[in-house]
Amino acid sequence: MRILIVEDAADVAEAVAIRLGKTGMACDLADSCAVAEDFLAVQRYDAIVLDINLPDRNGTELLHDMRMRGDRTPVLMLTALFSVDDRVSALDLGADDYLVKPFDQRELEARLRALVRREAEHKSDAVTLGPLAFSPAALSATLDGAPLDLTRREATLLGLLLRSQGAVLSKQRLYDGLFAFDDADVGLNAIELYIARLRKKLSTSSIGIETQRGLGYRIFAYE
Repeated sequence: MRILIVEDAADVAEAVAIRLGKTGMACDLADSCAVAEDFLAVQRYDAIVLDINLPDRNGTELLHDMRMRGDRTPVLMLTALFSVDDRVSALDLGADDYLVKPFDQRELEARLRALVRREAEHKSDAVTLGPLAFSPAALSATLDGAPLDLTRREATLLGLLLRSQGAVLSKQRLYDGLFAFDDADVGLNAIELYIARLRKKLSTSSIGIETQRGLGYRIFAYE
């Protein structure tokens, strides 16, 4: 899962990114609307955390521009404003949710997971494929009812594959879901390593990960 955090308070943004990173979310940080627009021009995100008060423009203006061009990425607004009118205005402009500062990090995580699940049309926490069950909330999986021993990035990769069952995901798409721009020292071939690790951990089951040369990877259950 890849998140864009648009927040000019560096301490807040970095604390959020560190916390979300520990739950398997790759985070990019933008301290202004202009920087956010640059990121949005080249990268697709699962969700955006957007502060209202930014140095160059109001966050609601960026939200308005996104919705006007058809960008439906889920947006959670951060606001220090307590006025009901201000919050209603943000929701009317197309925000999917809002959180008033100061906030509890656990609530932010839960709200982001809910937004992404809603967007993906998964109404329950569990995503299943044959004997494999994956919990996005806990970033964990079970195989035939037994816990599957996964690292954070292995679990994130498994979640990406499972949420797109039947589809082939390119190496670049998987990379974008696992790593942020700050992970520039990590090469694209790292995906092959994580795929190999997942295959090994699924090798005794009826779940396989197919490589379609030149296209990407697809998870499936053997008949």
